[in-house]
Amino acid sequence: MAQSNLRPDLPPLRDVIKRHRLAASKALGQNFLLDEQLLDRIAAIPGDLNGAQVYEVGPGPGGLTRALLRAGAHVTAVERDQRCLPALAELAEAFPGQLRVIEGDAMQIDPAREISGPYHIASNLPYNVGTALAVGWLTSKNWPPSWLSMTLMFQREVANRIVSAGGDSAYGRLAILAQWRCNARIAMPVHRSAFTPPPKVMSAVVHITPGEQPEGAEMATLEKLTAAAFGQRRKMLRQSLKSVPGAMEALTAAGIEGDRRAETVSVAEWVEVARGV
Repeated sequence: MAQSNLRPDLPPLRDVIKRHRLAASKALGQNFLLDEQLLDRIAAIPGDLNGAQVYEVGPGPGGLTRALLRAGAHVTAVERDQRCLPALAELAEAFPGQLRVIEGDAMQIDPAREISGPYHIASNLPYNVGTALAVGWLTSKNWPPSWLSMTLMFQREVANRIVSAGGDSAYGRLAILAQWRCNARIAMPVHRSAFTPPPKVMSAVVHITPGEQPEGAEMATLEKLTAAAFGQRRKMLRQSLKSVPGAMEALTAAGIEGDRRAETVSVAEWVEVARGV
């Protein structure tokens, strides 16, 4: 029997996994989170979700999904593993009108077409497609985007690459894509032991919120510059960027020496170069 409208009496996640025989699939990049207190903390990162729309990729047995639903969110979840659909159907029944499940590949789905109005993205992303999905959301041509925030679980190494600053060994194209018109921070480290099965690496939850797109800078230009520079990151900029028309003149106009290397150029400096190309 339900304890309240938002907190039905749900079985433990371990029981759900056992009953539906949901052994995590390595091929699908699955690692399940079962600690409900931890999941509630993750669901709280975006702020008050009561009545908000949330897009989730790879819900699996529904651990984070139930935390989002408990927070009052209306969740649109994309799951390609048919084994998980019955468990998610049980959640939809426990939270009437709050959960919609789409069976399919998230790489082929545009959440803005599935959800009317602004929405948050929250997901324990499958490791094998997590970075590609995030880059797709970050490089949206329409800005500001339809999403209000992204709360995403990554391997710690990837999380560090997203939030790193110029001069850091983790700093590269991913940091620039994430930070040139967004704010990105590590909201929570997550130990490998929190997952079933435990992955070989540590994880972290990254929280990203969109900001203003710098005037005069375009995503296509920034991608072209950073692809050339970080594709040859050991070379000086005068060498790595010589194939990009206008890049050397833009460097000079921005006051950036040609003997610097890509990882020493801050996000703000890359934006300035992009303006001048």
